[in-house]
Amino acid sequence: MAKEQRSIRSAETTELKDRLVGINRVTKVTKGGRTFSFSAIVVVGDENGVVGHGLGKSKEVTTAISKSIDDAKKNLVKVPVINGTIPHKQEARFGGAHVMIKPASSGTGVIAGGAMRAVLESVGITDVLAKSLGSSNPHNVVKATMKALGELRDAKQVANLRGISVQKVFNG
Repeated sequence: MAKEQRSIRSAETTELKDRLVGINRVTKVTKGGRTFSFSAIVVVGDENGVVGHGLGKSKEVTTAISKSIDDAKKNLVKVPVINGTIPHKQEARFGGAHVMIKPASSGTGVIAGGAMRAVLESVGITDVLAKSLGSSNPHNVVKATMKALGELRDAKQVANLRGISVQKVFNG
């Protein structure tokens, strides 16, 4: 229910920047020979708390990339970013990929690899410690990272959910 509220439907709100995570060449073997096509995975974000990912498939690389960008703009999610880092530690799994993200102090930078780095930089996180455990398949790592970011809650959301003040969230 909370995830529905945080989804952003319109892509016109801000200027989104796209990052290409990976391109795969796929071969279909038929009676007439081999048919090559491409699949591309892209992450888009405004570097201010909004991020989305998309997958596009086509016979040409450029069309696959443009399809994946269009798909990513349809799957935008709002993520709480506090002083360039995340509010709390979070883990998530998708398929064989298992990711862990932890808040870091100012000046640490984005300590993450490959597909996770693209997602975290697109959302606007500047200081975070991240580890990808399990599968390194870029598709599953991106989806697991998006799942972890989607489960993040800031103090204001927790206070509203519990029906208490923000001070009581910290003081118990």
